[in-house]
Amino acid sequence: MTQVSVGAARAIPERPPLPLVGHAFNVPAGADFLAYLLKEFREFGPVYRLRLFGRDTVMVGGLDLVTELSDETRFRKHVHADLVEVRALAGDGLFTAYNHEPNWRKAHDILMPAFSLGSMRSYHAPMLQVARSLIGKWDRLAGVQSVDVPDEMTRLTFDTIGLCGFGYDFQSFRRDDLHPFVEAMSRALVFAQEKGESIPGSELFKRKKVEQFRADIDLMTELVDDVIRERRASGDTSTDDLMGLMLHTKDPVTGELLDDINIRHQVITFLIAGHETTSSALSFALYYLTKHPEVLARAQAEVDALWGDTESPDPQYGDIGKLTYIRQVLNESLRLWPTAPAYAVEPIEDTVIGGKYPVRKGESLMVIASALHRDAAWGENVELFDPERFTSEREAARSVHAFKPFGNGERACIGRQFALHEA
Repeated sequence: MTQVSVGAARAIPERPPLPLVGHAFNVPAGADFLAYLLKEFREFGPVYRLRLFGRDTVMVGGLDLVTELSDETRFRKHVHADLVEVRALAGDGLFTAYNHEPNWRKAHDILMPAFSLGSMRSYHAPMLQVARSLIGKWDRLAGVQSVDVPDEMTRLTFDTIGLCGFGYDFQSFRRDDLHPFVEAMSRALVFAQEKGESIPGSELFKRKKVEQFRADIDLMTELVDDVIRERRASGDTSTDDLMGLMLHTKDPVTGELLDDINIRHQVITFLIAGHETTSSALSFALYYLTKHPEVLARAQAEVDALWGDTESPDPQYGDIGKLTYIRQVLNESLRLWPTAPAYAVEPIEDTVIGGKYPVRKGESLMVIASALHRDAAWGENVELFDPERFTSEREAARSVHAFKPFGNGERACIGRQFALHEA
């Protein structure tokens, strides 16, 4: 435990809580929740406590504190209340597994080769295939019908993770509506989040929503089990994608294969994380490009420098790394609107953060990336969209802990390079 004198210790700032409900009446529902959290940081500073129906969370948004919380000898991932509810869908998948569950380490070690340089090269062609399906659809609709960009980005990223990860074509661009899995997943995630933020037991009064939640989980489970059965029946024993690795690669430590239930959990995890976050990131990036014509012109010039007026360009894997300004645009979009806006850690032992705030072993410390990404380390006008923040020179001069759109440490997003290459 970090030693601190009693005189130096301070209570973490917070509003006066009410009995039982804590600060619940201060928190707006829905889309305003993030704005509320950022407002509280402006009032209280880089750390404050939020109490909701008996659940206490320490909210952290300042660079110095986040740097301290990134020390994995003192802090580790915490499965917060929202994620506990998502376990109904994803079980002990990579994102929702508790630290003590053995399948996290086993699956992590088995799946790491799927994100090596060699594997990333193999994903390039199917990524292009899906992107061309999108472009073909947009070409057909040009001048005829408007497109729902977030909807289209969902189709793009869902088909990409399906094809690259599991060799399964969901054919989203051949459908008028979204794939049933996507609709079921979206409803289930909303319900899980609402349950995690509500009065414990309140779901007893939401019978229809609970029944829909169970039906959505059943639909997702059935589809994923069909994908697994189809791969097994094919006789394909290659390990060229996520599914092949999970079915046929033994854990180097235990010599064990992943069991089918855990494979299901991992597939659902990748289908959720592999499309939900990337589709949002692309939607925000396209939004900012339309709002900043000078940025759009520079991004277009970078593309034209590689492929000119070629009607059907054929980007090679190595070309993507040359799109440095477009990467800056993506990063700046992720800075302002990180699609994973928070992650939680917990102290391994009772300790003190910031030199004065005592925190308990296992307590939930929630890093709010949207607040971190507006820290003074980013300079003035932090609300301004400015891809120049991500030039190589400015990145080198900035703390590596100032930008956390993919979490932290060994429990950070395993597929972050996949997502960035896809985008």
